[in-house]
This record gives sequence, C-alpha cells and structure tokens, in this order.
Amino acid sequence: MRLTFRLLIVTISLPLLTIGLTAAELTPAERGKQALLGRAFTPATMSIYAYENAWKIWQEGAKQPPADYDKVFAKRYGLHAAPYPNGRYPMGMREDTTLFVKAIATDCLLCHGGSICGKSYVGLGNSTLDFQAFAEELGKAQGGAGRTPFHFTNVRGTSEAVAMAVFLLGFREPDLKLRKRPINLELKDDLCEDPPAWWLLKKKKTMYWTGGADARSVRSIMQFMMSPLNPPSVFEKEEATFKDIQAYLLSLEAPKYPFSIDRNLAKEGEKLFKNNCARCHGSYGKDWTYPNKIVPLSEIGTDPKRYRGISEKFNAAYNASWFAQEDPGWFADGMPTKPSAGYQAPSLDGIWATAPYFHNGSAPTVYDVLNSKSRPKYFTRSFETDEAAYDKEKIGWKVQLLDRGADPKLPAIEQRKVYDTTLPGRGNGGHTFGDKLTDTERFAVIEYLKTL
Repeated sequence: MRLTFRLLIVTISLPLLTIGLTAAELTPAERGKQALLGRAFTPATMSIYAYENAWKIWQEGAKQPPADYDKVFAKRYGLHAAPYPNGRYPMGMREDTTLFVKAIATDCLLCHGGSICGKSYVGLGNSTLDFQAFAEELGKAQGGAGRTPFHFTNVRGTSEAVAMAVFLLGFREPDLKLRKRPINLELKDDLCEDPPAWWLLKKKKTMYWTGGADARSVRSIMQFMMSPLNPPSVFEKEEATFKDIQAYLLSLEAPKYPFSIDRNLAKEGEKLFKNNCARCHGSYGKDWTYPNKIVPLSEIGTDPKRYRGISEKFNAAYNASWFAQEDPGWFADGMPTKPSAGYQAPSLDGIWATAPYFHNGSAPTVYDVLNSKSRPKYFTRSFETDEAAYDKEKIGWKVQLLDRGADPKLPAIEQRKVYDTTLPGRGNGGHTFGDKLTDTERFAVIEYLKTL
C-alpha cells in the first residue's frame, strides 16, 4: 500500500512539475498570450441560460431557436469565430465559473477581436459589434429589464469605451475601494469610438486616440477590470499578469494584405506617401520611423467629440488613483494622463485590415480618407466580414449609400446599422490633406499602403 501510495503521488506530481517547468520557460509574451486567451479578468455575470435563450428576445412568439444557433447569435451582435480554443463561443465570450455555477464572462476580445476577409484576428478592432444590443437583449434573456446605464453603442461598429472607463471609475476611491456613492465624472456617451488595432501599440510612446496616456503603462490597460465585483486586491494581484499581456500585445504583427499588389504602382505610391503623409504617419520598412505626432485639432479638423469627451474631473480622479501611481521616479511618481492638442496620427501598419477609418469609423475606405469629397453623408453596410464585403480597390468596406438617416420607426438594432454623419460624434470632416492629389495619385498611394 505504501508503494502504491508513493506511485500515486509521483504520478500526480510529475505532470505538475512538467507544467511548472514549461511555464517557467515561457517568454513574457507567451505567458501573456496564455493569460489573455485563456482566462477571464472580470467575474462572469451572464448565465448560460441567457445565452441559450437569447433567441426568445429576438422575435416575439418564436417557438424554437434558429438552426445553427451559435453562428446566428454571433452574427446578430457582430462577434467572430475564435482563432484559439474557446468551446462554442465567439471571441469576447468564455465559459467561467461563478459561485460554483457555470456562467459566461466577457473579455477584451469582445471589442478587440475582429475579422477581415473571412479570417479572425486577435487585436483587430471589432468593426461590426453592436454592444448595445448585446447588453440589452442578454439582460432581458436573463430575466432583467435589459437597461444599460448609458449608451454602450450609438452606431454599429463603434463603442463608448471612454464612457465605460468614466462610469466605472466613478464607483472607486483612489485606492480602488468601492465608494458608498459614485461621484460624477461628467460622462459623455456620444463619442462613437472605433477600436484601434493592438499591433499599432508597439511603435507608440503615447496611446489612445488623443495620445493622452503613456504607452508603457500596464495599469492603464487594466481599467476594464473595474467591475464592482472585483475587489481592490485583484488589481495588485493581476498587475504582473498584465505586464505579460502587454508583452504579448507588443509582439503582435499586422496581417499581410492577402490579395495581389501592383508593385510598380506601389513604388509610385511610396514616393507620393513620403512627400505627403510620412511627416505624420512615419516611414516603413527595415529602417522605419514613427514620429508619435499629435496633430492639433485646428489642423486635423476631424470630429472633436472624442477629443472633448474626457473631462478635467475624470483626469484628476484618474491621476489621483492607483492607475496613475505606477512608476516611481526621482521627482514624481506615476504615469498620469496628460492633455494633448488633438489626435494622434497612427502608424499605418496593416491599414488594409483596419477599416473603417478615423477615430469614429466615419470613413468606410482609405479612398474616402484621401478624398474628403467622396465621403458619404449617410450609409450602411452588410456588416459581413468576408471577401465579398471588402473593397479591394479603395481598401475598406463596401457600403450602401442612403438618402437620409435611419428611419425612427425601425427597431433600435436596425437604426444603429445606419451611419449618419450629421449626428453627434459621427462627423466625417477634416483630414483634407489628400484632396490635393489626383485620383491616379490616390490609387497609387492606396496600392503602396497595401504593402504595409
């Protein structure tokens, strides 16, 4: 019996030792990938019942779920197949356990897991997500009213990410303990933000659309963990994990353009790009440069809502909090937010995949970025992400032009499919630098951008 017991202990211990050795040999980026794709960092709040019965909310009187339910569910809310083991769920959702009961948690990939030309990518912004419908309908499926405390999505493919950060910080003391009563940090939920690709982070010194945060900050990317269900101790505990996750984000590479490229035309476009665009967007290739340039609002002229969407009260609360007290220094501690003059000109690596364009997704294609007169006033699209939905000539999404904004008689989920550039946060003006180019020159520049 003693021998049997010892053999049992050895049998159990050897795999554990192997796992330990393997984990120790992983790079920070590899550990970060395992953590990000394998765990939830906010407690699960959605029952599996809600997922399996959401179809009952979609159509009154429905008797049975649609065939191929998982795919229909993902399509309704703009979610994408996971390119990693995730069971039956799309990116952004994962099975977890809460109070010893199986449930569903959401994660970063809800907004930062996208699809282009039929292929899913971790770190590609989700340009099809309707977070509002997702939250409302699953809330109802779970037996609640389905109300959200503010607008999560105003137009499909964008989200109110800043509003989420402002809302959640209002419930926290500077040391992240929960407040008895939330404070008003002047939340604005009409900013219509397009999620940027994670692989762009590696070149940046400052991040977010206005460049107001230090790109080295680990704590800044932990803000979404401020669910009231997470105690303050969780943040300190997970900071090392998020340092690994940051390493993983910095290891991501932009996907290569999957179709043919006219190399001669691209060479002509490269010359035009260097003369007209590189000053703000940098140069590419082996000896790349990136100026990390913040273009003043008066010069860029794009919709100002996002720039003005964060109040001084929020900045003060953030800078007084645990999030900003990250890096001890000689004269001052922390990585506080800093005011900027406008919007940060992004690196253009993988630009072919990151449609739509501008910080609010108001330009469907790169051609529209380079020709302000071509930008549609009202438009919609299929919200499919296969090859048929992609515009290879103008690089971006094919759209259907409309004569007017959304019909107010339509269900809200249908109204959000219409992009109306006359509404708050959705303006498509500014960035007129390409207007001086001829169409021939624009298409040459576009051909070059396919190579990045």
